Amino acid sequence: MDSDSDHRGAYYFRHPILDGTPCDIDSNDLAPGQTPSSPNSPAENPWTPFAGRSHFELTDLLFRRNQMPAEQVDDLMQILAGMNETGVPPFANDKDLHATIDSIHSGDTPWQSFAVRHANADGLSTEDPDVPPWKLAEYTVWFWDPLFGDKGQRVWSDFMMGNWAWKQCDTLADDLDCHGAMFVPIILGSDKTTVSVAMGQNDYYPLYISTGNVHNSVQCSHRNAVSLVGFLSIPTTERDHEDCPEFQKFCRHLFHTSLAAILEAFRPAMEKPEVMMCPDGHYRRVVYGLGPYIADYPEQCLLACIVQKWCTRCTNHRNNLDSGQALMDAFSRHELWKGWGIVDGIMPFTAYFPRADIHELIAPDILHQIIKGTFKDHIVKWVGDYLVHEHGEAQAEVIWADIDRRIAAVPSFPGLRRFPQGRGFKQWTGNDLKALMKVFLPAIAGHVPDRMLRAISTFLDFCYLVRRSTLDEADLQAIDDSVHKFHAERVIFQELGVTPDIISLPRQHSLLHYRYLIQLFGAPNGLCSSITESKHIKAVKEPWRRSSGNLALAQMLIINQRLDKLAAFRVQMAACGFLNIPILHPDIAAIPLGPPDPDPFRDNTNVDDAIAEDDQIPSSEAEVIIQLAKTKGYPPHLRPLGQHIGCPDLQQLVRRFLYDQLNPASAVSCHEVDISLCPLFDGKVSVFHSATTSFYAPSDICGVSGMHRQVIRSSQSWRGGPARRDCVFVEHDSTLPGFCGLYVAQVILLFSFTYRQVDYPCALVRWFDTIGDEPCPNTGMWMVEPEYSAEGDHLVSVIHLDTILCPAHLIPIYGQHFLDRDVHHTDSLVIFAGYYVNKYSDYHAYEIAF
Repeated sequence: MDSDSDHRGAYYFRHPILDGTPCDIDSNDLAPGQTPSSPNSPAENPWTPFAGRSHFELTDLLFRRNQMPAEQVDDLMQILAGMNETGVPPFANDKDLHATIDSIHSGDTPWQSFAVRHANADGLSTEDPDVPPWKLAEYTVWFWDPLFGDKGQRVWSDFMMGNWAWKQCDTLADDLDCHGAMFVPIILGSDKTTVSVAMGQNDYYPLYISTGNVHNSVQCSHRNAVSLVGFLSIPTTERDHEDCPEFQKFCRHLFHTSLAAILEAFRPAMEKPEVMMCPDGHYRRVVYGLGPYIADYPEQCLLACIVQKWCTRCTNHRNNLDSGQALMDAFSRHELWKGWGIVDGIMPFTAYFPRADIHELIAPDILHQIIKGTFKDHIVKWVGDYLVHEHGEAQAEVIWADIDRRIAAVPSFPGLRRFPQGRGFKQWTGNDLKALMKVFLPAIAGHVPDRMLRAISTFLDFCYLVRRSTLDEADLQAIDDSVHKFHAERVIFQELGVTPDIISLPRQHSLLHYRYLIQLFGAPNGLCSSITESKHIKAVKEPWRRSSGNLALAQMLIINQRLDKLAAFRVQMAACGFLNIPILHPDIAAIPLGPPDPDPFRDNTNVDDAIAEDDQIPSSEAEVIIQLAKTKGYPPHLRPLGQHIGCPDLQQLVRRFLYDQLNPASAVSCHEVDISLCPLFDGKVSVFHSATTSFYAPSDICGVSGMHRQVIRSSQSWRGGPARRDCVFVEHDSTLPGFCGLYVAQVILLFSFTYRQVDYPCALVRWFDTIGDEPCPNTGMWMVEPEYSAEGDHLVSVIHLDTILCPAHLIPIYGQHFLDRDVHHTDSLVIFAGYYVNKYSDYHAYEIAF
């Protein structure tokens, strides 16, 4: 192995024994560099069972994307038949379309089931009135066979970079049969979900599966890396039996027994490798192992067989739960429950598989532990309790109303969900909470004590650190520091009587385990329950809506199987290159769609301005690209254009800009040079309403390569309303750390012109000046104020688009004053004296605006 000094930049080590050596179908190693054997030659029609590409795309559109009801499919086929000269539709009817999907061989994994009953059910009498019905019932579990079918510091990113995977490989390396094999961790996740309340409590219990060999960026981008593997049974009984210890124990047994049965197919390959085909076309010897389980806190307790309000990873006691079986032998059920938080008589499903311990495999959960748990259920509630405790309920409501107005007045930012009515809705989603976290701190500043702001600020720092896509040793230390600071600052809630003298909350306690879990499993964003919850929509809720409602589960299974077939078929066709040719002729333009109807409580117009880039190569440098479509309605020359936008000095500003461009080594700034020495330009200019900036930001909404694109807008009228003028970070000195090397400006106009055969994409900007030499000690955010000239006017200038790094988000410093009700978010950037530079607007801003 080479020494560390021989490496330059980032590098990784492959396990020396379990290295995934390619082999043939008979498990014989291939020679280095040998290509995989070619697949069978395609049939005459590679699109079989479809007549061609158009038939497949139509099927995918109707069944997966549009989810068209059967009767409408029949109507559409008749319409298409009438439009076709031959009178023959693509499919005879909906049954023909479904039969075609069913005949796809790719992804053809049949659903299976098994039934579970109480162990004494056969000996119980149905005539005995003392026997509760749940003991006689049969519980069906449906599933498909999961085997069918550069700082000199260590870095943690994808799951396989964690210590757990390496230790598993070390253990397997003791077996000579595993040498050269590929270790594949099995990642599971489950969560009950309700599909309808109005039509009765329709609950389902989906189980999802993935592998640890998938990059986190693929896991988070919803690329079918997580698959539905089964539906667990949900026992029900009469209300008087719901709290019965025997019934609750049976539910736990049913849960763990079902998991063990579903995963039984993996057991042989957990100790001796099996030859499997990999996506790159090579065969490899694969050995499996049970990996982390993604679940929220109540289900973590169910998995770990502990009582709620205890930690699923530690007992916070001088002893621990490593010898759980010994504790069961030494203590009574009551002592285990009360003294240790252990549910007796239940063996976790992991006990049936090698190298598996559920107490080690509980995954970190950013969504429920941090966002929904600590932030929403604790911090937001504590702030509300403080307001009531300090001001009384009536005045607290008045203050909350002002906080809502402040949230509604936050300026637009690419990708940021707005709340036109503040927090005025009952159904909170994970995305709503993430958006609220970004603007909550400035909104409450002035209404709560400074120490409370510092506590929330340090908590937000922790959130943004653990959400990073890549973490090194310095990041782990910063995570520990933020937790310790949060614990020190949150004492304010105790001192003011908001919380008990001792804060003992499992979700907050979990923050202490994140450093260890990152070292164990890699970056937590690859194991968050938001990944499995997002699957509920496609795997459970949408199939349920498409069902008749009668015996819906059977219909949902078929729908999911057909969706899997279509997805597998598309992947197969893409691998063969058959999807590279567009269906439409290049001269045919697609019809643009209008914006959707607005939500009165959620404004998502900014969300579309933050876009994942899948077709770009990662780069550490940002690139600003002006859009090609010109905007009409503006004068084509500088002097009348300046009058049109209210900047009569625009022509002189352009001349000074050209002086800097043509004299980059000049010791005299363009602002100081005599205007007569600046180039004269009065040619045509083109005006644009938006520009895009692309940059590498793997922690934000991004493509699988980590590239992220944001739209910068400057328009006199945005969506038929008032003007929108976004703010940006402008590069000042790349040698200075963080915000010290940046300027903040508001884009007044985006335009371009050609001078001496050189194109100049430009922006007219209004500058902000930094307040102080360091961030605000309470919020942790830098503060800026409008910068003025000697004459008292806003300082403006023309800059090249290449100097713009990315959009910046400013939030007004509201102070202790209540906000007027008529303040609109479009006015916020021009009516306040000072602003916070919101480093919490997205994870990229957190990386550069510290």
